[in-house]
Amino acid sequence: MRRKVLPLMAATALALTGVLPGCSGMNGGSGSTDAATGAGDDWKAVGGGFDETSYSRLDQVSTGNIGKLGLAWSLDLPGEVTLEATPIEVDGTIYFTGSYAKVYAVGAKTGAIRWTYDPETWKHDPLAMHFSFGANRGVAYENGRIYAASLDGRLFALNARTGKELWVTETVPQGVNAIVTGAPTVMNGKVIIGNGGADFGTRGFVTAYDGATGKPLWRFYIVPGSPEQNEGDPAMEAAAGTWEDGFWKKTGGGGGPWNAMTFDPEFDRVYIGTGNAAPYDQEARGPGGNLYTASIVALDAGTGKYVWHYQPVPGDSWDYDNTSQMALADLEIDGKSRKVLMQAPKNGFFYVIDRETGKLLNEPGKTTKITWASRVDPRTGIPEVSPEAHYATGASIVWPGGVGGHDWQSMSYSPRTGLVYIPVQQIAQRFSREGGPEDAFDVMGVSVSALRRDPDDGHGYLVAWDPVAQKEVWRVRHKGLWNGGTLATAGGLVFQGTATGYLKAYDGKSGKELWKFNAGLGIVGAPMSYKLDGTQYISVLVGYGGTTAAYGQLMDMGYKFGKQPRRLLTFAIGGDKALPPSPPPDFTVHALDDPALKLDEADVAAGRALSVQCAACHGVGLHATGTPGPDLRESAIALDLGSFRELLHSGSLMELGMPRFENLTDTQIRQIHAYIRARAREALGKREKDDRAPSAKL
Repeated sequence: MRRKVLPLMAATALALTGVLPGCSGMNGGSGSTDAATGAGDDWKAVGGGFDETSYSRLDQVSTGNIGKLGLAWSLDLPGEVTLEATPIEVDGTIYFTGSYAKVYAVGAKTGAIRWTYDPETWKHDPLAMHFSFGANRGVAYENGRIYAASLDGRLFALNARTGKELWVTETVPQGVNAIVTGAPTVMNGKVIIGNGGADFGTRGFVTAYDGATGKPLWRFYIVPGSPEQNEGDPAMEAAAGTWEDGFWKKTGGGGGPWNAMTFDPEFDRVYIGTGNAAPYDQEARGPGGNLYTASIVALDAGTGKYVWHYQPVPGDSWDYDNTSQMALADLEIDGKSRKVLMQAPKNGFFYVIDRETGKLLNEPGKTTKITWASRVDPRTGIPEVSPEAHYATGASIVWPGGVGGHDWQSMSYSPRTGLVYIPVQQIAQRFSREGGPEDAFDVMGVSVSALRRDPDDGHGYLVAWDPVAQKEVWRVRHKGLWNGGTLATAGGLVFQGTATGYLKAYDGKSGKELWKFNAGLGIVGAPMSYKLDGTQYISVLVGYGGTTAAYGQLMDMGYKFGKQPRRLLTFAIGGDKALPPSPPPDFTVHALDDPALKLDEADVAAGRALSVQCAACHGVGLHATGTPGPDLRESAIALDLGSFRELLHSGSLMELGMPRFENLTDTQIRQIHAYIRARAREALGKREKDDRAPSAKL
């Protein structure tokens, strides 16, 4: 019988939300902040400003003249695959990262490249290339320096004017199985970065460095370690009581903070959004909340000491990372002005939290279909988990799926409308200890697969949300599931890119579509806005991809590898430039086959299990989405076993993102080749489709 998590959690000495004994919950007052929400003429952070609201105070582009918005300039970015970053703009220069953290500095008025810097992960740490969707989410800026982090964990500082490397530091210790895809966060002379690796069982942490020198200043671990490692640290000693004794001998615990970190200058704190627990199945971790996974943790920015925490999903068993953006604002709730933190994490609820104390200020509302829990108690902050959500005795299907009701794509808050604009998804996820269908992954002993079970599944939505009333105001349905982040402006507009390749503008009050532009390729990053020489501009990166490969057919929008250009697009009133046409979507699999090749069914079955190593780039079940790698069923290299073996062992395409697989034997390569050939014949209708699941662990 499965252990009951929540009653046990409530009985522990450490509450789900609260402040540890001896730790101050209200150390505010140090530091100052601009009273205005969002960004002004410059867009100096991924979320516009320290508050991460993704809101522009510029109003030159408005609901009244949006019809005159046109392309001012564009910049093609050959060699890039997925573009997830929101560009920043400072003093007339735009800065952003490409797929593997290559940094670009571009003239904000002309689109001319001023300098680039490539950390060359493929050369520095080839093994890191195995754990990537080919994506990086941006840079940070402070005191004339640009900061970014490479996939292998190096944090580097560059001279913002020249691109000269100022310092580089390794943030991930040797032997730790973690990667970095997120943007750093700056905080009064310090820069902080986290990492991902919870799906590998890695113990997550964040580290702060001196912005001028790269010297490490402090580190905070998300989950406890051994009793010796925890000794003398109240936060870790308390968290250890929410894990099974000796868990650290079996698993690193997870919790990797791979995306969201928000600095609060008013209280001199940084809020950390933490990742899922590891392994996925709580039965393997023991009862308890497993702090501080799937949580928000407030730390003193100067010392890294714990201040408070709130855990939306205690004992997470559904990959509900709590790493979505956290936006800061002042809201009037129950007649009182409150300093709040707002978050719409993967679990589907919307949270409004008092950022002084970490307490909920109202009952979280549902932004998408939710079945894993019925509600969240606003007094205790504890979710009422549905018994059928657990998969101890069989498969369980829950909403939201592992991709989340809202993931990393930026939401935006407009003080003008009082609404938050959230890129929402709806898809179900199947969890089982006993395997699953063809498109299933085996993650640390649990089979997981996304699926459509509801008429509204498989679609993304733009949702306007009232954070005070905790209710939806309006909603726009998109054709694709995986769409871009949002930008709200003082001109009354909300911008969002779509999986179908359009940048769109909506009326922030009504949700009416007012304008659209065909970018020729899906957009997953968020737009931003800046003002230069009296003109307001809107910029967005165009580069569909990232996690789309891991969802295969569910996120396939008909794009083909290398066919649709990756670009930076910039718009202004009166812009009159035109983009060259891009190849249209093509959903046909142009599979290749060698009729003379006889397939060994044992090889095909073994290759199916091994193919999980290919899925992040080439698609789950080898159903590619065009990025970051090609469809192997269409690949001439994968048609010939000799050429395929040579590519995997030589690493000749590592610079383009294709790792070297020196760990694979010739037999294993033959088996993967057999599976590719079997899938190609299925696409051609020459072979019956096999829905058995890969059983290898991710």
